[in-house]
Amino acid sequence: MTTSALVGYARTSTTDQKAGLEAQLRDLEQAGCTKVFREEISSVATKRPQLAAVLEWVREGDSLVVTKLDRLARSVADLVDINKQLKAKGVGLRILGMNLDTATAQGELMVNVFAAIAQFERELMLERQREGIAKAKAEGKYAGRQPTARAKAKDVLRMRSEGKSVTDIVTALGISRASVFRIMAEHTEAAPTS
Repeated sequence: MTTSALVGYARTSTTDQKAGLEAQLRDLEQAGCTKVFREEISSVATKRPQLAAVLEWVREGDSLVVTKLDRLARSVADLVDINKQLKAKGVGLRILGMNLDTATAQGELMVNVFAAIAQFERELMLERQREGIAKAKAEGKYAGRQPTARAKAKDVLRMRSEGKSVTDIVTALGISRASVFRIMAEHTEAAPTS
């Protein structure tokens, strides 16, 4: 039978924030964490390898412990997503600075409130977006997404017939290599076979 563990996660945005990282590590140790994952990376980084590692490492019955919400999640939606991953594994979440523990009814309620707020914010944003598009259409100012690479198909074919390389075409026209190859393939398929 496995025993449950308190597993910590500490993060600072830069390597210059040593004192902040040390304070988090101290607080996590005082909270009883037996293992701590740490990283020095901005929360807006596309990948946070140590966060991914801790989410993979925790097991059913464990609790992930962080000192503050902003050390763990980029946004309320990010928190909800992380909590969903933890919940699927049977892992609790404790945020020391908020006195939040999803193992308690109050903690679970708070995370559910956060989830509801995130969903509400998203729906408001989408509603404002739809209203803005409708207004722009009514005023004749909305043309939708403008075509990009396909609008440059003639230029791609002309440059290719002039002997330009794909790299030269990509650089000159500001479109992707995939778009260049797609346009060339479509032109080859459309060419008469006689």
